[in-house]
Amino acid sequence: MTTAFAVTWDYRCPFARNAHEHILTGLAAGADWDVRFLPFSLGQVHVEEGEPDVWDAPEKDSGLLALQAGVVVRDEFAEQFPEVHRALFAVRHDEALHLDDREVVARALTEHGVPADTVLERIDSGAALATVRAEHEQFAASHTVWGVPTFIAGDQAAFVRLMDRSPGGAEAAVSVRAVERVVDMLTGWPDLNEFKHTSIPR
Repeated sequence: MTTAFAVTWDYRCPFARNAHEHILTGLAAGADWDVRFLPFSLGQVHVEEGEPDVWDAPEKDSGLLALQAGVVVRDEFAEQFPEVHRALFAVRHDEALHLDDREVVARALTEHGVPADTVLERIDSGAALATVRAEHEQFAASHTVWGVPTFIAGDQAAFVRLMDRSPGGAEAAVSVRAVERVVDMLTGWPDLNEFKHTSIPR
């Protein structure tokens, strides 16, 4: 039976990268999941009261350019989305480059077979931003989403931090088990509200 769930992302968050790598690894290995990838702007969440929304000046937010690019690829170049998704996380967390640099984002797109000009055109037209805003606001309202990665299934939503990555070539069984444990707890044990280790043995 197919497991359906959604998960939020912002490329700036290392825990979003961890969760999404596990999901991508599982999907590539044939996991029977129906996943909806949801953009969520951490910049908007941190807007101070009385300050303008990031939607009004997206160029001032360090994460919105890449987030918009990811949404365009998700919607128009679905076959390339998994690799582009990994690449845009890598831009921030492996290469320490800026997600608001158009040349950096364009390179990540081009290297994975996506026409950068087309994606940037969608961004410049405002269409991509409208999609990001609509989905962000929809789930902030319907599920009180406030961060990434948030897993959503039915009327349940939970912010989750997975500590380990699943880079390309990682063992798929580990990723499948991790993601399915999260979703099983989300849907099967909603009474558990918080479970957090007091320290991290590293």
